[in-house]
Amino acid sequence: MSTTKTPAPTPNLDTSGLSAAIVAATWHARFMDGLIAGAERACADAGIEPLLVRVPGAFELPVVADRLAQTYDVVVALGVVIRGESPHFDYVCRAATDGLTRVALDRATPVGFGLLTCDNDQQAFDRAGLDGSREDSGYAAAIAALETAVALRRLP
Repeated sequence: MSTTKTPAPTPNLDTSGLSAAIVAATWHARFMDGLIAGAERACADAGIEPLLVRVPGAFELPVVADRLAQTYDVVVALGVVIRGESPHFDYVCRAATDGLTRVALDRATPVGFGLLTCDNDQQAFDRAGLDGSREDSGYAAAIAALETAVALRRLP
């Protein structure tokens, strides 16, 4: 039995008419499988069938998210970066985070931030939404983006 904490969507969240896309890295396949499953489940809970696009790693998330944000109401970006022995971790995390922020602001499109930036495999496991994980970051990222899209739709 899973001990995963899954955030509850806002009650009566009207996602009718919204479209969603998920862009997901391929590195760290086990953790990515959990993140993708969580994001897809959140979309299904909202009555949306998302498009799934795979990219090599976290560094590639922003460029594909930008293209998707041109035609989808919500983009969920998923990836895992685990600290190594070089500063590569810092550069990739910063570039992906800054790039995804730019996409959200430049396109006025909610981007669910499901990029795990972890020191080790255990931290990634704890957040990946797998059986026994403490958190479901894929589900949380998708719900946050969907709730933001609904909030934006209500604004004048």
